[in-house]
Amino acid sequence: MSSGHDAPEQSGSISTTLWEQVRAQDPQAWQRLVRLFGPLICRWCRRGGLSAEDAADVLQEVFTAVWQHAGDFRRKDPADSFVAWLATITRNKIRDHFRRGQRRPQARGGTSAQLAMAEIPGEGAEAESSVAADAEATALLSRRVLELTQVEFERRTWDAFVQTTLDQRRAADVAADLGMSVGAVYMAKSRVLRRLRDVLAELDL
Repeated sequence: MSSGHDAPEQSGSISTTLWEQVRAQDPQAWQRLVRLFGPLICRWCRRGGLSAEDAADVLQEVFTAVWQHAGDFRRKDPADSFVAWLATITRNKIRDHFRRGQRRPQARGGTSAQLAMAEIPGEGAEAESSVAADAEATALLSRRVLELTQVEFERRTWDAFVQTTLDQRRAADVAADLGMSVGAVYMAKSRVLRRLRDVLAELDL
C-alpha cells in the first residue's frame, strides 16, 4: 500500500549517457538497451519473414553486432539516428540468415532457367521495406519507453499521470479517488510528462 509519499525515483534508467555507457561495455546500460530495443528488433525480424525461433537467433546476432561495433555509431547529421543504424544492422542480419539457409537445386533448362529463377524475389525481401526507422517503429519504442519509465515513479504518481493524461479524467476526480490534493495530481502529471519528454528527446524519437 502507498505511504502517501513518492518513493525516490531511480535515476539514469534511460539517460543521455546511455550510449556512452554501452560503448564502455557497462552491463547495466547494456541491459537497458536490450529491454528497450529488443521488442522492436523481434518485430522487425518477424516482419522480415523469420519464424519466432529464427527471430530469436537473429536478435542475438543483432545485439552481438551492436556490442562489437557500439563505437562505430556516430551522428553526422540530424537524419542519422541510432534506430536507423539498428535497422540497417537488422536488415543485414536477416539477409545473412536467409543466405545461410539458401539451398537452391540446379534448375532444369541450364543457365537461362537458373538466371530466371534468380530474378524471383526470394525470402528476406520483406526486410527491405518492413525494417525501417519509421513511424511504426517510433510508436513501438514510445510505448516501450512508457513501460520502462513507469518503474521510476511511485504507484500513485504514475496512476495520477495515466488517469489525467491517457484516460482524460478531471484532476479533481482523480485527486478524490487517489487521496491526493488537486495540486499534487497536477505536479505528478507534470513530473512524469517531463521525464517522458526528456527520454524521448534523448533517443531522438
